This record gives sequence, structure tokens and C-alpha cells, in this order.
Amino acid sequence: MSGCGDQGVELRCTFRPLPQKTFAALESRETRDRLLKWSMDGRITAQAFSFDQTLKDYQKDDFLMAFFNHPDVNSNLKLLSASGQWTTLDTNVRKVEVKTLLCTKVSMSFFDRLYCEGVVRESGNIVKCLDEYHDGILIADELRKVLLLEDSDHYDLFSHSDREEFLFCLFKHLCLGGALCQYEDELGPYLETTKALYKDLLSVQKNPETKEINIVSTVFKVHAYDARGLCYPSCNNHEQNFAYFIVNPFKRHIYVLYHSFGGVLFCN
Repeated sequence: MSGCGDQGVELRCTFRPLPQKTFAALESRETRDRLLKWSMDGRITAQAFSFDQTLKDYQKDDFLMAFFNHPDVNSNLKLLSASGQWTTLDTNVRKVEVKTLLCTKVSMSFFDRLYCEGVVRESGNIVKCLDEYHDGILIADELRKVLLLEDSDHYDLFSHSDREEFLFCLFKHLCLGGALCQYEDELGPYLETTKALYKDLLSVQKNPETKEINIVSTVFKVHAYDARGLCYPSCNNHEQNFAYFIVNPFKRHIYVLYHSFGGVLFCN
């Protein structure tokens, strides 16, 4: 993976929005009902863009700087304003922070380890705990403890590298939800929604010899800054404010998965 051309990324890359691209996993009635329950409906979106050059990993920062400051991106990339209204980026990005996530998991068996004493019962029911808050997020069960609290008795069910997997990140975001999240009592809805979204966003290839499925997309977690400071995905740095850029190097497509934690967020 990589940046556009060896030099002059901002001059040589052209980006175009692809409004005709739909994301079935976000638009199905079942998912919409769940996102509404989890206080994420109306605050999460996915968009597609194309680019016209070969992408190389070592130039990803320049590539994304060029992306944010391209006029067709600037006027189309969605974000929620501090008052909770959908708008577009429409600012001059001066710096990007880019974290490349792991993208190796092709099976939901990754989460089987949650079925252990004290987290999720064999029936799928999530074990409850005394309520506490972490950065505005209610922790009312052992699953959210595993996801958020390093002093949880079961935090080490997932290693540091496990937590760098895009599949884990998606699952975690859906489980934590929004500001008024009505949590699930069972694990199933979180797993089903994670699987659908993961499949919708990533591109895979089958090895003709081994028949193994390999993920060809690269996933970046991105923060952008303008002259005033952090401006994207929000001016507020929060666990549930996120933007993931999923890049398909063969189709030359970028999928952007965005969410802003709600209620109202105020910028400095």
C-alpha cells in the first residue's frame, strides 16, 4: 500500500465522490433499528471516493493530506457540527494523524473467547455489573469492562495486537454506542452487525492455490487538524468519535466510516 506517485502527491492525485455507492449493512432495516437503539442512528455514515494513482504505504500521510484538501473532498466529506447538524469539512487541513490498523481476521470466531465465566454466558447473555462511567460512557456489564477498562479482570482476553484489529474496533464501537445507548442483553446483535459492516467495507481475494480468503483493503484511523486544532472527525477527542478510511488499492476506492458521539459537542 502507499501514496500517490513518488512526489507532489497533492498535485497528482485526483479524488472524486462516489455518491452512487451504497452500504447495505448500514441501510438495512434491522441495522437501522439497532443503531437507533444504540444511539448511533443519524450520527454514523459511510461514503465512497475514488482516486486515480497508485497508493504506497510510506506516503499515506501525504496521500491523506491531499485527500482532505482536494476541493471535491472538502465540499463532500460529511461530518456533524457541534450543534449536531450534518455539514461538510470545508476547511484547510494542516496536519493529519494516521494509524494503520491490522486487518487479518476473516472469521467471527475471533470473539469466541468472550464466552467465558464472568463475561458472556453460554446462552449468549452478557453478565451485568454495577454501573460506572468512563468518559461519558455507561459501563453496566462485563463486556464493556473488557472493551474499555484495563483493570478489568478479563481485559487480557484480547492482546494489544488483537485490539489493533479493525474487526475488534468495529465491534467495540458498536457495543459502546452513543450517548443515550440502550445496551443489548445478549451478544448476538453486536456480532451480527459487526460482521455485516465488516464484510461491506472490506475487499477480499481468494488465493487460487490455497483457497484461503485474504483481505486486500488497508484501514487507517484518521484525525485531521486545521489552524484551530482538531477538526475531524470532531473537534472533541472522544473514544466514540471516529473516522476509518478503508482503501481498496485495486479499485482505487476509499470508503470512509464516520461517527460522532452524541449529544452536543462544543469546540474550543
